[in-house]
Amino acid sequence: MAGLREYDARLDSRKRLTIRDAGYEHYHVKEFEDGTVVLEPRVLVAPNLVTAKTLRDAEAGRNVKAFDSTDELFADLDD
Repeated sequence: MAGLREYDARLDSRKRLTIRDAGYEHYHVKEFEDGTVVLEPRVLVAPNLVTAKTLRDAEAGRNVKAFDSTDELFADLDD
């Protein structure tokens, strides 16, 4: 893969690195033992973009009955 831009950068006194003209606001960082650092852009999803089905499933998960003990939870499995 050919690089779009290439430049040298250094950490500042607070151990921060500046990415020039960054295309994204959030990145996932992978650091390897050999010192290689890989940044992958992350796009966060706005809450209004979550589908209605996902919201219904999440709400259904909140309404699951709370059990006092594991015996009560697995009572249906007894032979």
